[in-house]
Amino acid sequence: MNNVYDELKARGLVAQCTNEEKVKDLLNKGKVSFYIGFDPTADSLHVGSFLQMVVMSHLQKAGHRPIVLFGGGTGLIGDPSGKTDMRKMLTIDQIEHNIARFKKQMERFIDFREEKAIMVNNASWLRDLNYIEFLRDIGVYFSINRMLAAECYKARLEKGLTFFELNYMIMQSYDFYVLNRDYDCLMQLGGDDQWSNIIGGVELIRKKTGKDVYGMTLTLLTKSDGKKMGKTESGAIWLDETKTTPYEFYQYWRNIDDADVIKCLKMLTFIPLEQIKKYENLTGEDLNRVKEILAYELTTMIHGKEKADKAKDTSKNVFGENFSTDGMPGVSIEKSDFDENGKISILELLFKSGLVSSKSEGRRLLEQGGISIASGSNPLEKVLDYNMNICLSNFNEGYLVIKKGKKLYFKVDLT
Repeated sequence: MNNVYDELKARGLVAQCTNEEKVKDLLNKGKVSFYIGFDPTADSLHVGSFLQMVVMSHLQKAGHRPIVLFGGGTGLIGDPSGKTDMRKMLTIDQIEHNIARFKKQMERFIDFREEKAIMVNNASWLRDLNYIEFLRDIGVYFSINRMLAAECYKARLEKGLTFFELNYMIMQSYDFYVLNRDYDCLMQLGGDDQWSNIIGGVELIRKKTGKDVYGMTLTLLTKSDGKKMGKTESGAIWLDETKTTPYEFYQYWRNIDDADVIKCLKMLTFIPLEQIKKYENLTGEDLNRVKEILAYELTTMIHGKEKADKAKDTSKNVFGENFSTDGMPGVSIEKSDFDENGKISILELLFKSGLVSSKSEGRRLLEQGGISIASGSNPLEKVLDYNMNICLSNFNEGYLVIKKGKKLYFKVDLT
């Protein structure tokens, strides 16, 4: 399939377009600049962001120019779309740090050489705006009635939408206006929850300049039950290996629901559709092998072949017939963390070893039956009591094995 819009459509990536025929014509026959915005609300991108980078890569390979917009300005507000609570407000230093991390992750997938793609930061035009002039210049084009009816604000209206957050749609629309003016950007892309914001930008440019620009939203990455994909008991699946290890990343995709395998292959990988079609009717062990293909492909894309190979080998060691700790992700606990009687609570051990980010997360995992423990090579036993003590004598083979969730195993060494 040579036409990139048709390719995106066939992979299930296209949700809505402001003018589908025109968008299809532009992407299949022309060369356009398009943008996707990323607000730096964390210090790593996640799998939802990865889907958008995959789309950017498809379009760049077809000759189009991606504009990666970092929300150094809008990040100070935070997108209220789909949120029931106001986002945590970040400092400028935090935002700049997060943007620097984003840039490194983006460069793995997008070619920024010779301006084949560009990065811009909306802080350069948003932070120094004269508010009165901005209201006179831009605000006059927005109807409060229409804004409050937008899907992106509905969840926030139930608990109370602040005037601060209400400005987000106007700011994002202004981004599109500036990018169209300065970079001849003709299209904005974003997740389907951005539909109202994208329409706002399309209409602002039409009303202010008379130009036609276009918007396209991308299918949100959800599981077969409708819930967002990329979430685990301990939080999001991050692209940063210090937040989600390559092994954890591999295991997440290796263990997704059968109903989601083909969809993920289409949406997140560049495996040809003709090849994916051969997997569509597989079940049981045959489908498990396809899950391994998916997990290995994605781990290679994010972390490189060497770490993907290691994650795959570790998975075989842990789940094969001959159980082995070889390659199992390791964490450690210090002898000084034990009390004078040589004891430490399981909750404290989970937290001190870094297996949970907080004691409340550890308590929740324990209450849900998400933690099992084995002394050395002994059989695993589920732990439900967060006051249960682990003794130094439990490290009689020099280590413990902890199973976290359904499929993640860790070797805990004593140092």
